[in-house]
Amino acid sequence: MTHTTIAIGRDAPFKEIVELIEQWHVSALPVLAGEGRVIGVVSEADLLPKEELRDADPTRYDVLRRLSDMAKAGAVTAGELMSSPAVTVHADASLAEAARIMARRRVKRLPVVDGSGLLQGVVSRSDLLKVFLREDAEIAAEIRSNVLEPLPAAAKVEVRVHQGVVTLAGALCDTALVPVLARAARAVEGVVDIRLDLSRSVSEP
Repeated sequence: MTHTTIAIGRDAPFKEIVELIEQWHVSALPVLAGEGRVIGVVSEADLLPKEELRDADPTRYDVLRRLSDMAKAGAVTAGELMSSPAVTVHADASLAEAARIMARRRVKRLPVVDGSGLLQGVVSRSDLLKVFLREDAEIAAEIRSNVLEPLPAAAKVEVRVHQGVVTLAGALCDTALVPVLARAARAVEGVVDIRLDLSRSVSEP
C-alpha cells in the first residue's frame, strides 16, 4: 500500500476535491472523521453527475429514476458526495483478498484501515500489480522453502519459474497431493500461472 495518503474531511468543498484528484493523479479520496476514521470515499464517479446532469430536464423519467445521481449532482461537500460506508481492506489482508474486493465492488482504490477503522494507507490496482515484478528466482526459492520442503512426499519435485510461470516437475509419492501443491504454489505472490509435469513415483521394494 501507499502510506502517504491524501484524504479529506466531510466538509471539503467540491472544487477542492476535484483539485486534489487532479493534483495527485488519483481516482478517489478517503473521507475521514475524528482522529482519522474512514467514513466514506469520494471517487471520480461521485463527481461526474454534477456535469452529466447539469442541463438535464428534471421532469424526464430516465433522470427521475436516478435519484442518487440527482442528489450527487446537487452536492457541494465531501459528506454529501461520498459513497458510504467506505469499501476498505484491513492492513493484514492478503493481496489476493484486496484484489477480490476491488473486483467484486468495482473500485480502483481501497483505503487500508486498522482494527479501529483508522486510515493506514491506500492500496491501488497498480500496487497489486507490482507483485508480478518479483524475480523468478525469488518466487522459486519461496515455493521450495514454503511449499515443497514441508512435504516429504514432494522430495523429488523440482520447481522452475520463467516470467512468473511456475512449473512443478518430477515424481510424487501421492498423486492426491497434486491439487494441494498447485493451490499452494499459486498462492505465492508473483505467480502468473502454474504448469504441472508430475508423475507418480514407484516405491522401492
